[in-house]
Amino acid sequence: MATTTVLEKPAQRDTMLTNGMAFVWAIAALKLVFHIYYNNRYGYFRDEFDYLACARHLAWGYVDQPPLLPFLARLSGELFGYSLRAVRFLPALASSILVIQAAAIAREFGGKRFALLLTAVCVLVAPQYLSNGSLLGTNCLEPSLWMACAYFVILAIKRDQPRYWLWFGVFAGLGLQEKYSIALFAFGIVVGLLLTVQRRAFFNKWIWIGGVLALLIFLPNVLWNFHYQWPFLQLMHNIRVEGRDVVLPAGQYFVQQTLLLNPLAAPIWIAGVLALLFWRRLTPYRVLGWSYIVCYTVFFVLHGKNYYLGPIYPMLLAAGAVVIDDALSRPRAKWLKPIIVTVLLVNGALFAPIPVPILSPDSFIAYMHKLPFKLPVMEHSHERATLPQWYADQFGWKEIVAETAVAWNQLSPAERSDCGIFAQDYGQAGAIDFFGPRYGLPPSLSGHQTWFLWGPGPYSGNCMIVLDDTRENLEALWKNVQYVGTSADNPYALEKQIDVYICRGKKFESWPKFWPEVKRWR
Repeated sequence: MATTTVLEKPAQRDTMLTNGMAFVWAIAALKLVFHIYYNNRYGYFRDEFDYLACARHLAWGYVDQPPLLPFLARLSGELFGYSLRAVRFLPALASSILVIQAAAIAREFGGKRFALLLTAVCVLVAPQYLSNGSLLGTNCLEPSLWMACAYFVILAIKRDQPRYWLWFGVFAGLGLQEKYSIALFAFGIVVGLLLTVQRRAFFNKWIWIGGVLALLIFLPNVLWNFHYQWPFLQLMHNIRVEGRDVVLPAGQYFVQQTLLLNPLAAPIWIAGVLALLFWRRLTPYRVLGWSYIVCYTVFFVLHGKNYYLGPIYPMLLAAGAVVIDDALSRPRAKWLKPIIVTVLLVNGALFAPIPVPILSPDSFIAYMHKLPFKLPVMEHSHERATLPQWYADQFGWKEIVAETAVAWNQLSPAERSDCGIFAQDYGQAGAIDFFGPRYGLPPSLSGHQTWFLWGPGPYSGNCMIVLDDTRENLEALWKNVQYVGTSADNPYALEKQIDVYICRGKKFESWPKFWPEVKRWR
C-alpha cells in the first residue's frame, strides 16, 4: 500500500502539470497584468461616468441598465478607490477570468492540452475581450456570466446531473441583473433543448427550479421597472425610432463578427459552430450550437450592435480548438500547432492598439490610417470623431467641468445656494459629478437616462447653469441668459467645445413642474 501511494503522487502531479490548465492560468495572469498596466493611459470613458454615478445612487435598477454593475463598482470603489486603474480593475479581472472559463469549457468538451492552450490564446487576442478588460461597462462581465451558464449546461449533460440546472438559473439570474441580453442566450438554450434529444431535461424538476431561481434573482429589477413604467423599454423604443444606431447589411454584420474576435480566429470559432451542430463527438452539446444560431439571427434581425454577440464566442472558440487539436493529432501535422499559436499571438499584438490604449493618441491616429480596414462605427454621431468612439469619449471631460467651474465662480454666494447645473447627457452630467467636487460644484442635473429619475433637486429654477444648449432655447425659459464661455478644444474628444450659460429669472411656473419637459431617454 505504501509503495502504491508513493507511485500515485508523481502521476497526480504530472497530470496537473501537463493537462494545460497551468499554461491557461499563466496566460490569464499575464492578461491581468497587461490590462492593469495600460488601463490609465487616456481618461475616463463617457459610460464609466454613468456607472460611477449610479454606484452613488444604489437602486434595483436604472433607465439604461440593471443594478449589478453599479453595485460592484461601488464595492470596488470602497475597496480600491476611483483612480483609472482602480475603476478598471474589475473589468481587467473579469476579462482575465474569461480565459480560464473558456479553457475549462474546452476541457469539458474533451480537449487536451493544445485545445486548452489554443482556446486561451484566442480569448487573449480577441479585440472584443481586450476592450472589455480596458473599460468599466456591462460588456466586461457579460461574457463571464454567459459562459458560466454554458458551463453548467455542459456539466448537466455530460455528467447526467440535472441539479446543475440550478447553477444555470443562478448565473442566468445574475446575468439579467447585469445586462438584459442574457435573456436571449437563455432563450437560445431553451430552443436548443427543444430541437435536440436533450429536451428530456424538461421532464426533470431541476431545470424548472433553476428557472424559478433565475426569475427570483431578477424579480427586484422587474418590480423596479414596473414601478417606473418600464424605462428600459421606453429607452429602446426611442433609440429605434430615432435611428441612432448604424444598421449593417448581412455581409458587413458577419465581417464585423470576425473583426471582434480577430480575423485569424474566425476559422476556429466557425469550426466550433459547425462542430457543435454536426460533429458526432460533440452531439450531446448541440444545444449550444443552436443557441448561437438563435442569438445571431435575433440580434441581426433586430439590428443589434455588432458586439452584442460577443459574449457567446468563448464556447465556440473552445469547440473549434478541440476540432483543430483533433485534426492535427497525426504526427505529420503536429508541427502546425506551434505555428498556429505563434501567428495568433503576433497578429494579436499587431492589432492590440485598437482595443487597448497602448499608443499615444497621435501615434494611434497614424497607426489607424495604416490599417487594412476601417474601424467599425456603431452610432451615426460617432462618425465625426477623429479617434474611434471608445477612445474619443475618454477626452474632453475635464475641459467641460473646468468651464462649468468658471460659471460657478461668477455666482454670488446667495445665488449658489439656489443654482443647479444642468447637463444635456450622462457624459456631461457624470463628469461634473466626478470632477466637480474639486471645484466645489454641486451634483449635476439632467433629463438624460436615470438622472431624470433622480429629480430636479432643491432648486426654484430662478438660477441655473446650463451646458450645451442654444441661447434661443434658453431665452424662451429665462429672462436673462449670460454666455460664460466655451470649454477648451480637445482635438481628440467626441464632445468638443461645449457652451456654458448662466440663466436667471425663470419664465416657467416652477422648476419641479417643468421637470417632466426635460426627460430625454434615448
